[in-house]
Amino acid sequence: MSDTEYARDVLVSADWLEEHLDDFRSDDPDYRLVEVNSPESPDTDFPSRYDQGHVPGAIGLQWDEDLSDRTQRDILTKGDFEALAGSRGIAPDSTVVFYGDGWIPNWFALFAYWEFKYYGHEDARVLDGGKDYWVNNDYPLTDEVPEFPEVEYRARGPFEGIRAYRDDVEMILDTGVPLVDVRSPEEFSGEVIAPPGLRETAQRGGHIPGAENVPVKENLDEDGTFKDRDDLESLYADHGVDGDESVVTYCRVGERSSIAWFALTELLGYDDVRNYDGSWTEWGSTVRTPIETGEPD
Repeated sequence: MSDTEYARDVLVSADWLEEHLDDFRSDDPDYRLVEVNSPESPDTDFPSRYDQGHVPGAIGLQWDEDLSDRTQRDILTKGDFEALAGSRGIAPDSTVVFYGDGWIPNWFALFAYWEFKYYGHEDARVLDGGKDYWVNNDYPLTDEVPEFPEVEYRARGPFEGIRAYRDDVEMILDTGVPLVDVRSPEEFSGEVIAPPGLRETAQRGGHIPGAENVPVKENLDEDGTFKDRDDLESLYADHGVDGDESVVTYCRVGERSSIAWFALTELLGYDDVRNYDGSWTEWGSTVRTPIETGEPD
């Protein structure tokens, strides 16, 4: 596990994962390893896609094809989630470790983690530093695709306490509940609608009124691993978030904000944190929703 004392033991180190590779390659569903790719991951100097090389024993999932309802632009229904997990050999009591690629380590892997938590999976964890750290430090890769026996999966959730909807955000605009916008300062100000090279999924630029801008990379050290607990506490305290209040995180499509949700909920142990997965794609495209523009304070 990670050497840093966080609120919950949800991060695993690359060394820990390497020591347990035999467990993850076993047909026994006690352990499952999941690499989550996105359709928008940039080119890198190392194998960034699952089929170009992955951690031995890892299952490959694609964010838009496997973890999303592309017609509704939503996460999977409960039934579809259960079918997906069971078809990949993931049982309700499996220890599932997620990791992923992207210009932000574990970019969509943390969204998968959040979705599994939404449906009540208890033992979910994350490879600290993601695929970047694994590859950059010469841990083993393979192109062998595992095939695990299907199992029955019955989800305990959904647990709505970790999810925010547009109506929730509209209701809290006048209450002072902190909103954490994890996008870049350029997106926050309205200068751009999406990061360079990614599709513009909203009609307008800007941010939700009253939101604090905490760019997601500020949660991470230079090697892509999470900052220690003291640094994370200081980061969010500087933006008025100290765990004594409800918090809502958001970004463009709900994936970067799941990283902030993870840091606040799982690493700092704050009790009432919700991820607004509709995020700016929904808010910035809805007629008459209020927006603000301009640089963060």
